[in-house]
Amino acid sequence: MKTAYFDCISGVSGERTLGALMDLNVPLEALTAEMGKLPLRGWSIGTRRERIGSVEGTRVDITVSPQPGRSMSDIVRIFDSSGLDPWVKEKGRAVFERIAEVEAHLPGIAPGEVSFQEAAAVERILHIAGTLFCLRYLDVDKVYASPIPLGSGLVETQDCTALLPGPATSELLSGIPVFGVAANWELVSPTGAALLTNLAESFGPVPPMELISTGCGVGGRASGSPPDLLRVFLGKERASTGMRDLLLLETNIDDMNPEFYNYVSERLFALGVLDVTLMPVQMKKNRPAVLLQVLIEPSLEQAAAELLLTETTTLGVRVQDVRRIELRREVISVSTAFGPCRVKRIVLPNGKERLIPEFEECKRIAAETGTPIPDVYRGILVSAGK
Repeated sequence: MKTAYFDCISGVSGERTLGALMDLNVPLEALTAEMGKLPLRGWSIGTRRERIGSVEGTRVDITVSPQPGRSMSDIVRIFDSSGLDPWVKEKGRAVFERIAEVEAHLPGIAPGEVSFQEAAAVERILHIAGTLFCLRYLDVDKVYASPIPLGSGLVETQDCTALLPGPATSELLSGIPVFGVAANWELVSPTGAALLTNLAESFGPVPPMELISTGCGVGGRASGSPPDLLRVFLGKERASTGMRDLLLLETNIDDMNPEFYNYVSERLFALGVLDVTLMPVQMKKNRPAVLLQVLIEPSLEQAAAELLLTETTTLGVRVQDVRRIELRREVISVSTAFGPCRVKRIVLPNGKERLIPEFEECKRIAAETGTPIPDVYRGILVSAGK
């Protein structure tokens, strides 16, 4: 299980976040191809290596031609009509919706009417969608972050004198551990704050991990202290058999078209839930119904509950604290007669290993080769020596 830890030595922004992840050897061609699935024109992305002091990192340069402004409703349509990975779509919308919610609260307008200005809107879309794509490309399962440093004072912009941090950033970081540093420039942008608060499971010290590599993202500020850098540690979680605190969301539904359940499940998994279970139950007055249960990380409580309340006919959702005892597991690649295949390696309490072929891999191979899926499953295990 891969973990990314964002070491926010001088804050966080969309530019530095994308740069740090690209510095972990994500090919520019892969990023450009994926961003090309967005229904946007008039932009280009480039990267270059830069050095600040003794630290070298990647800077992402995004060039955008003159563009119209976009409302939050426009942003939603852009993500929904794109060919992006479903998880990137779902998370991208969630990040933008959080920004719109905060920015709407300040002037007192509806979130859907929040306007993102011209070329900056496209740049923000690319920073957010690009960051999410990189996490997917690197197979990152969990994101953690350090406490966030904040500058203070006043800064002159083109339009006015502004506070540091800005009101939108301050609200986005509500409930997040922060600390002050001697800096009179914007350490944390609303985009950076929205990304981390939507992705990070917790904010604290580096979690136990086996370090794989380190990436640095370089921002646009050429000088000053602290340096305009963001560092990301990529590693394998040192998992052991243990217990994890989770939440169980559940609801009884007796009046929904059964065809809708598959769609709801797909939306939930795209959001990042751990499991979705459907069970037949009998309700009052002997009515047959379905018990829908969703196992989630606590950070997804609001998003998952809102999805259930929006996409099903339920009038309420029960929430329970649960604990799960887990075996250590990771996804590895093995060489087989069908080519490289992903399998799940599980370590039992006695130290022995169990390999389980990934179903989607078996399904793909069966479709491509015409081999019955049970034969594919057995063939992978034989090739893996199990």
